[in-house]
Amino acid sequence: MQLPPHEPAVVRRAVNHFLQKNEGDVMVIDVRCVPPDFMLDIKLESERRYFYRLLSGPEPLSSFEKDRAWHVPEDLDLLAMQKACRVLVGCHDFSSFRAAGCQAKSPIRTLDELCVSEVLPTPYFPSITERAQNNFTEENPLACSNNAEVPDSPSTANHDRLDGFNGAGQGFGVRRRHRCFVVTARARSFLYHQMANPLAIFGDVHGKVCLWPTIEFSQVRLLVGVIKCVGTGDLTVSDVERILNAKTVTAASPMAPACGLYLGNVNYDLP
Repeated sequence: MQLPPHEPAVVRRAVNHFLQKNEGDVMVIDVRCVPPDFMLDIKLESERRYFYRLLSGPEPLSSFEKDRAWHVPEDLDLLAMQKACRVLVGCHDFSSFRAAGCQAKSPIRTLDELCVSEVLPTPYFPSITERAQNNFTEENPLACSNNAEVPDSPSTANHDRLDGFNGAGQGFGVRRRHRCFVVTARARSFLYHQMANPLAIFGDVHGKVCLWPTIEFSQVRLLVGVIKCVGTGDLTVSDVERILNAKTVTAASPMAPACGLYLGNVNYDLP
């Protein structure tokens, strides 16, 4: 007797139970019902979004941030990097941003989004004022605290927060924060190449075991490498146009390290 299919939510919880049983780093976030003859293929992808984190500042990275972002000791010019991004958005021949082992048939790609944003560095912990505001009650402003600690005035707190964000005005024993920049790249497809020693991704699809090669989308890292050089002043926006129009793999700046690259999400055209 064939059992009825489980609800997607039940499947998601069951799979995550085993994935995280030994403190695993992988988690299923969504499960959908599909026809019996459905086979997941990269051709069904409608969009990919990548994020790349850069931390700017002379201080060494903390243990929380090591190997989780590209540490750039120099100051980065946010406005210049944003102007460089606008040059690269759209449909172009990205041969200059193509890795030597690229296996894509054509270098023509449409970059739907490429932008740089400055965000608070993480991990972020609330200040005394923020904790007091969140825990405030009319009866006892410090009801959730064991210490009668008087919060700073709003003007002082804002000043200290900005100083901490810019790396100045820190007291003894307090680390200076880095400036954190996030590059967002979104497109239907990116230039890619298969890694020399691919990792295997197994999936039980209707009783079949699928082996997918690991694909590295190096185009994003090459784009970030150029954007970073614009931020440090080593390149100008005009140089970015020159690199794009050169259409040769030797024109771009060195590739950004892999440690700052994150896959944000992949959208599929599901039936």
